[in-house]
Amino acid sequence: MDESLEGKRITVMGLGRFGGGASVTRWLVEQGASVLLTDIETADKLAASLAQIEDLVRRGSVELRLGGHNVSDFTTCDLVVANPAVPRPWENRFLRASWAAGIPVTTEIGLVVGSIPRERVIGITGSAGKSTTSAMIYHILRECGFDAVFGGNIGGSLLGSLGRIGPRTHVVLELSSAMLCWLGGLARVEPSELKRRAPVNGWSPHTAVVTNLSPNHLDWHGDLEHYRRSKQELLRVQVAGDTAILPTGSESAEWNTAGGVRRIPPRGEVEGLLIPGRHNRQNAMVAVEAALAAEPALTRDRAERAVRTFGGLPHRLQLAARISKPEGEVRCFNDSKSTTPEACLLAVAAFVEPGEAGEDRVHLIAGGYDKGSDLTTIGALGKRIAGLYTIGKTGPAIASASGGTAIQCGTLDAAVRHALGSARAGDVILLSPACASWDQFENYEQRGELFVRLVQEAAR
Repeated sequence: MDESLEGKRITVMGLGRFGGGASVTRWLVEQGASVLLTDIETADKLAASLAQIEDLVRRGSVELRLGGHNVSDFTTCDLVVANPAVPRPWENRFLRASWAAGIPVTTEIGLVVGSIPRERVIGITGSAGKSTTSAMIYHILRECGFDAVFGGNIGGSLLGSLGRIGPRTHVVLELSSAMLCWLGGLARVEPSELKRRAPVNGWSPHTAVVTNLSPNHLDWHGDLEHYRRSKQELLRVQVAGDTAILPTGSESAEWNTAGGVRRIPPRGEVEGLLIPGRHNRQNAMVAVEAALAAEPALTRDRAERAVRTFGGLPHRLQLAARISKPEGEVRCFNDSKSTTPEACLLAVAAFVEPGEAGEDRVHLIAGGYDKGSDLTTIGALGKRIAGLYTIGKTGPAIASASGGTAIQCGTLDAAVRHALGSARAGDVILLSPACASWDQFENYEQRGELFVRLVQEAAR
């Protein structure tokens, strides 16, 4: 940042159950600031997150205000660092009190981009595919020998890595609509005022990447126009010499760019990926174009060869293992983040495309916590795929809808054993549960990690 934080009194709004505020709190203390951390949740619900900053609290560097916020904490400090997940921030009475008192409000991502040269940043947003595309860009750069760091919406703050970002380091940032809303100054602009009030300041990366745009997170933004405008902040203050990688057909005014900004609409796909799905082949082409735009020394051939070695993000159609059989191999995919029937059906469909195994070679593991979703479509897959193995609370309902074709396994361990015993060379074992994990696991990550461990053990 341009201004030193030494001796400043800073209020951090929101620790979060997953410790989202812990990294920024630690970084602020390291800069010499005095931090008050406030969260509406109580200490017992935040125990895991509080453990990450226990040493700071113990030595008096951080004061805690838990179980609710006090307005005075937002009006008597030098800076507020808000959690970008706070919905409709323009309505939040605590943030409004800060603005009314003239207290600057920022976010963790605001502190990050304020501390690094924008010329090194590749920023990625979109309604779908932004995590995978971001990870692909990072993978290409690293695989080809270029220095790069990866952060933003994907999780994990880059504040602790600022010291290793050099003049030739590429910074790959996945940016959500909420993050961009804050970066563009829209966080205090109500949707009804968008046409009357221009955003203030703003920030755009040297290389901006947009995967697509469709209605999403409208509960946070209030309406579609606010969501769209927030996404467009990625491009608004780009300057001549910058690059915008835009969806095919995006020559419309929807993605206006400044004069002198090079616009690249990627066309085509990258074939031969480790992970299935046409959408991933398209994401790979976007990632190649972005990496080429950001790194002049990179060639298209090297970039495409590198992206073909990308094994996928954890829990999102991730290639978890290859198990050798006498006639070939069985591929195992971890799609534990699939917590809805729609997501599961898309995962299975990825193997139906030309060049893939076909749905009749898919052994699907599905089931979990009962969110009340209609799972009949998942049960119906049992008549078309190689095997359906059910787990968790919804296992019996899926099996019932399968017309007797599913095997009720109960646990993930048992399902993997059954699938491994049935699969033959050329088949696919797919964990895509279509349900949440809370009946047997703390979260979908824990479920996916167990699956990966089981199939990797089988592959040894």
